[in-house]
Amino acid sequence: MLTEALQRTHVEVMIEWPNVTASGQRELGLKPEELHKSKCVLGFFPVIYYSVLLCVGVPVNILTAVALSRLASRTKKALYYYLLAMTGSDILSQLFIIFVGFLLETAVFHREVPTLLLHSVSAAEFAANHASIWSTVPLTVDRYVALCHPLLHRQISYPARARRIIAAVLVLSLTSGLPFFWWSDMWRSSHPPTALDAVLTWTHVTIIYFLPCSIFLVLNSLIIHTLRARQRQQCGREELGPNTAPHRRLGKTTAMLLAVTSVFLVLWAPRTVVVIYHLYVSSVHRDWRVHLAYDLSNMLAMLNTAVNFFLYCFVSKAFRGAVRDVLLLRGGPLHPRRALPQQQAHINASSSSLYSGSNKRWRHLTGPRELSSRIPSLTDWKTEGIVLRESFCLPRLNLTY
Repeated sequence: MLTEALQRTHVEVMIEWPNVTASGQRELGLKPEELHKSKCVLGFFPVIYYSVLLCVGVPVNILTAVALSRLASRTKKALYYYLLAMTGSDILSQLFIIFVGFLLETAVFHREVPTLLLHSVSAAEFAANHASIWSTVPLTVDRYVALCHPLLHRQISYPARARRIIAAVLVLSLTSGLPFFWWSDMWRSSHPPTALDAVLTWTHVTIIYFLPCSIFLVLNSLIIHTLRARQRQQCGREELGPNTAPHRRLGKTTAMLLAVTSVFLVLWAPRTVVVIYHLYVSSVHRDWRVHLAYDLSNMLAMLNTAVNFFLYCFVSKAFRGAVRDVLLLRGGPLHPRRALPQQQAHINASSSSLYSGSNKRWRHLTGPRELSSRIPSLTDWKTEGIVLRESFCLPRLNLTY
């Protein structure tokens, strides 16, 4: 009895510390790579975190998509189509990466799924992730052209072109996810990283972080430089006279762009560092500290798929109004308000009377003296110009974004 109790105690100790002796390893049937495998220090916290993030992020992004669809139909601006593409890509990332990758494969099935399915889901995860990040690049380029080249922006920025650009970005993102079918499972791979792992890792961090962040930093720097130059020019004009320079300020759309790109730069930086560290220094499979850092960095990176809604609400009054209409089930006008037939007839009558009065006045001019006495003053011409502009609804060139 005492011998059996000692043996049972010895087995319990070996279960808790499986790498004590070689004989215990053989008794438990554990492989050498399983004995040195790093443990998940966070326990069930990642499962709770991703469940909450999924339950909050998916409804919020669906609400964002509906509100942006209304704004895009109402205003016909390319900006809302780019934001709608970002929102749709975030929904795909939440479904493939959080729901399928982290919750189903890792938490429910413990990655005990067929290898073909595991690699297929990995390729879909990378494709959705690339689409989520690269959908922000056309928005950044659009805002740069709008601020630095406003006349060119009015020629090249329209909904049809925006939809073509978005379709091209989605196709390229799906194509870029195919090589990651051979992505190595960091939690299960006990062997050192191979040359293929190094190529895929550097391709991943370049596509996911270094290349888009370089574009963001360059274009945002040019935008900020342009805004500061205009501000200095405005200050110089105000010194010459109080009414010589129009009031310029940082547009809400530009502020929203800077906020979205800044949040992305901050949230995705830790994961990029950990992936490179795993490749060259220490493995996630063997070091519990790298395992912990990789878990935390993934949590921060996935948080980026659910924060854009709150940034839009904080910055844009039009977006808040659209969200309010959706929540209150109010169908706002999808198209701009048009003039009624009576109002249009009144406008035509007033414009025709204005032209007829001008023609009669000029028809009775007979001499130089009478010509000088009958020429309208500068105030009259300004008044008539205002009436004409309001009558024919001439578009005003608005260069403030």
